[in-house]
Amino acid sequence: MIAVCRVEELPPGESTRVFADVAVAVFNADGEFYAVDDTCTHQDASLSEGFLEGCFVECPLHAAFFDLRTGQPTCLPAKRPVRTHPVTIEDGVIHVHVAGHAGQSENAQEQEAVA
Repeated sequence: MIAVCRVEELPPGESTRVFADVAVAVFNADGEFYAVDDTCTHQDASLSEGFLEGCFVECPLHAAFFDLRTGQPTCLPAKRPVRTHPVTIEDGVIHVHVAGHAGQSENAQEQEAVA
């Protein structure tokens, strides 16, 4: 589990990046917090630098969209999902449970089963 920041330090519509075994992008989408691997699956752009629209993030490089709830791409050029990570709030602090760091998220396990 990785402590990201206090809830009030990540306002709605904003994102941040944390590092564990991989870089992870953490988003505040209208008060709901989501975390995905920070690298676009199309090319190596940082999703934390992308554009947040509701529960979707647009890659800043080639405009691929990803659903932050599932990691699934919603348009080309991305074809593969980004790995998602569970987020919890404890005592006002956002925590990310990074897949492969302290147990894996269900999304990561499904992706490994397909590979």
